This record gives sequence, C-alpha cells and structure tokens, in this order.
Amino acid sequence: MSRIEARPTDGLSYDPNEPKYWDRAKLDAEIDRVFDICHGCRLCFNLCPSFPELFQSIDRRGEDVRDLSREEKDRVIDLCWECKLCEVKCPYTPRDKHEFQLDFPALVLRARAVKAREQGIARREKMLGDPDRAGKIGSKIPALANWACRSPFQRRMMERMLGIHRDKKLPEFAGETFEKWIERTGIPAAPAEPAAKVAVFHTCFVNYYNPGPGQALMKLLARNGCAIASPKQNCCGMPALDGGDVAFAQRQARANVENLLPFARAGYKIAAINPTCSMTLRREYPKLVGAPEAREVAAAVVDPGEMLYQLRRAGKFDRSFKSTPGKVAYHVPCHLKAQAIGLRSRDLMRQIPGVEIATVDACTAHDGTWAMKKEFFPLSMKWGEKAFAGMRDAEAQVMATDCPLAALQIEQAIGARPISPLEVLARAYEADGFATPVPPPAEEEKS
Repeated sequence: MSRIEARPTDGLSYDPNEPKYWDRAKLDAEIDRVFDICHGCRLCFNLCPSFPELFQSIDRRGEDVRDLSREEKDRVIDLCWECKLCEVKCPYTPRDKHEFQLDFPALVLRARAVKAREQGIARREKMLGDPDRAGKIGSKIPALANWACRSPFQRRMMERMLGIHRDKKLPEFAGETFEKWIERTGIPAAPAEPAAKVAVFHTCFVNYYNPGPGQALMKLLARNGCAIASPKQNCCGMPALDGGDVAFAQRQARANVENLLPFARAGYKIAAINPTCSMTLRREYPKLVGAPEAREVAAAVVDPGEMLYQLRRAGKFDRSFKSTPGKVAYHVPCHLKAQAIGLRSRDLMRQIPGVEIATVDACTAHDGTWAMKKEFFPLSMKWGEKAFAGMRDAEAQVMATDCPLAALQIEQAIGARPISPLEVLARAYEADGFATPVPPPAEEEKS
C-alpha cells in the first residue's frame, strides 16, 4: 500500500459553501491524511481524548490509518470537544501558512456536517443547537424551568429522551433576561466625545441565564466614556455548527451579520461577551456566510477585555478603584487562547490595587454542549481535573473566568462558581464591591 502524502488532497476544504466540502470520498481522503500526520507528530497527545483514541487505534491496527474502520474514525471525531487547543499548538496550520494546511477542529466540524447530512440531525443535537428556543421557553416561567432542571425524576427523563446526563449541572434561567433589563434600565447616554463606540453582543447565555456579565460590561463601558449600543441579535450559531447543522448555523450567522453590519460600518466595535461567540463571529462567519459583509463584521469584533485594554493603552481607562478582591484565581478559556489576543481581562484585573492573580491555564472540558451529553459527561470531569485542581488549590478569595460554561463546569467540580472578570472590575469600582478597601495612594506608596 502506498504511503499517504502529507500535502493536501484535492478534497481539502474548510468552507461549507464549496461543493467538495460535502463530498464523502474527498472528506475521507482528508481524514486519512490529517490522522496520518497527527499520528506521526503526537504533539497533542494530552489535550483531549480524541488524540489518545486515534493513536491507540492506529497502533492496534499496525501503523496505517487506512486500516481503521469507519466506527473507529467516528469515535475520534466524536471525542473532539472543539476546544481549538490543538489548532493553537499545531505547527502545520493555515494560520502558520504551512503547506500541510492542517486544521483538525475544522476537519471535525466538516465530518460532523457531512454525517448529519447523510444520517439526519438527531433530536438532541437539534435541541442543543438552538439555545434561543430553549431560552425563550424557559425564561417565560424561570422558576418552573429551573425546578424541572433540578428534579431527579425530570433529569432521568431528560437523560432517557434526550441523552443529557442526569448528573450534569445545567445553567439556571435568570429571573429577568438581559434584554428585559436593558428595556427597563435603558442604555447609558453617550458622552459628547466618546472614548470608543461599542455595540454589545451580549450572547444567548448572558441573555437567558447569567445577565451579570452583560450588566457589568454596560457599567464598565459607561464609566470609561464609551458610546454604547445593544443591537438585535440571536445565538452566534456555534452550538448548531458543533452538532453538524450547518444550514441552521448559516441562518443564525446571516441574521447576526445583517443586524451588526450597520454598527460595524458606523465605526462601532462589536464586543462579544463569551469567548466562544467572539471566536465564532471572527473566525467562522466569513466562511459560513461567504460574503464580504461577514468579513466586515468579523473585523469589528472584539473581546470585551481586549476592548477595555485598548482604552487602557490609549490612557482612557478609569483606574479609580475603591475596593479590591485580593487574590483571584483566573481560569483561561480555550477559545480566548484560540483568538491569540492575549489575556486582557486578567491584565485589566491586575490594575486593581492589592490584587494577586493566580492564572489557571487548563481546559475544563465543558466546551459547548459536549459535557452535557450522557456518553461524555464522566469523561469531561476526568479531563477537566487539572483545571479544577488549579482553581481549588489557588485558595483565592475570588474565582474568575471569561467563559460561562467553564464557570459552570468548575462549580460542578468544586462547588463554587467563578464570576466574570467584567464583574470583578465593575465591583472594584464600588466601595462595597469587595470587603477590602483600596488603600489611599500615600499608604500604597509606602508599602
């Protein structure tokens, strides 16, 4: 049998708008090529279960990836939770302009999309892929919805009917959505000469489950002299994309591009609160939508910490903090690392006098909806242990992470949920935000 060529086959495609993206034979040739390169490299052996599964399967078969069965290859695909860390670590990527053009997470998304087109989209993937629908239903009577998500009987039924693990902690619906809060409180008036113009992409998670980071960002932007907008929006589409439902993800993306484009053209930065959402708008929308308008929106997208850090660099960031959180255990989200913009929310928290940051750089293995699934929840807790231990062992007064699902996973493991760095910063501006006041300048200088 001839050796597998490392350079791309004519089936290379990471763009669902290309016909060959959907060609099963061309996809299979690319899977063999990428799996063979990964098998020979093994740099990502400890990032997620996909790679150990791949390496062990090939070793059992005798070194040739083409000897793997379809089921064995599908198992490798299923075990990928799309953290993107292998793409960050890999030396052979399009981002590095390497001739191999290897993007393992993008290949996995393609494989799931082709399988979904061949076999249909399962009920669980349809439900998990449309968080706006679940959010709108649950937020009508949040107390009842939250009771159902905690009820042992209801959870057993959910596990049986939908494959959501009965022991997985689920996010609880907020008593008031972020959008309702905006309607009630209004958007702060813009100053005559704003430091920046920012359109807040609050995300479906903030809207339905945890408005706190969104409220904190609005306060931070107002305090730092920004003109603020809250555009109409829907889910970024990543949950649908992860479940193979490319058509629905494209509809979600096109709707957001239509709503966000006027703001991008008017000079607004689009601050997406969840790192997964900012990554999706930046990296996936140009391919999903396949139009120049999507590239315009993508170019305007920022992480909130990135936006505020730009103000700090310009000398426009308010540092008049009045209380300090002390020691903060900060968890680094994988999808923030994938954007290669630095750990700006951590750097901003360091501006608070008296703060000490313990950085925990490890994946919690929640990653979208993967940890919710019956067959993967136990694995997610096993693979997230390094992150859990890091947060636990830091013995910090406050825990923080930019990723709301990582926060949920950490709470599942150690019993306490991290807050957003945006909330840490907003609280530090208040005298009663934290128990310890910021020392006066003279006293601080002496120390």
